[in-house]
Amino acid sequence: MNLTISGHHVDVTPALREFITNKLERITRHFDNVIDATVILSVEKLRQKAEINLHLRGKDIHVEQIDDNMYAAIDGLIDRLDRQVIKHKDKIQDHSQPGLKRTGLEQPSV
Repeated sequence: MNLTISGHHVDVTPALREFITNKLERITRHFDNVIDATVILSVEKLRQKAEINLHLRGKDIHVEQIDDNMYAAIDGLIDRLDRQVIKHKDKIQDHSQPGLKRTGLEQPSV
């Protein structure tokens, strides 16, 4: 996975970079087909904003979170991203199941 972290009006410290990479390990634990991730951290009038663009095979996911604290914004961002990645993974797996007619479990006629 290629990871790009940039900051607008904020310096990306090694502690922030380490925090983000540790949190993104949770995403790769659930779904390992992540191609590219771009994280943008910004400050707008005392509001901390974190956003991510995640490029998966077959889909791009964009999530953003605003909070008073940058670490809380990153935590909320990862939580929302994790839910979306799990939802995408479930959709991919659901399409590969055979129909009722092919399994022999047809509905009884009334």
